[in-house]
Amino acid sequence: SHQKTHENVELVRIGDNMDRFIIGRQFLVVLVIFLINACGSASPGADPFGLPKIWNDIFLENGIAMMMTTIVIGQLTSQVNAAVCMLDFINNYLMLFTTYLSLGVEYSGLLHSVYLVQIGFSKITGMTIESNEPPRNAFMQCFFWMQVMASTTLLGYCLAVTLQAL
Repeated sequence: SHQKTHENVELVRIGDNMDRFIIGRQFLVVLVIFLINACGSASPGADPFGLPKIWNDIFLENGIAMMMTTIVIGQLTSQVNAAVCMLDFINNYLMLFTTYLSLGVEYSGLLHSVYLVQIGFSKITGMTIESNEPPRNAFMQCFFWMQVMASTTLLGYCLAVTLQAL
């Protein structure tokens, strides 16, 4: 009765796709929140309701109003709906598209620096990283580490730009 739900679940059950989906989805969540904030932030000096300056400073200048809007409309509503109607929530083509997009973002290597952190934590704690896939061959291992290096370099560059902007 829930064919798209079945397709979604079967897709993320293959190998380590669940981990890949979560990494890609988290990037998409941050991207959407960033775009909502960029589109909805108040103009400097805005005074929409004629409230005292302290209220405008608290809610508009500091972004509290946009934060509340993003949380309530953008995240909380969908999380409550997904918790109550789990199968119905992912039984559509948009969720299937989102699943493929999340896997594509992870496959791009843009976020592979996450795996460097995962490997570091496993070494520190002495725990092994369990995988549902066979060990990588030499080519795939080389490709993986090239993605990790490129991702870490990009992350370092983004951190440098952010620190310079501050």
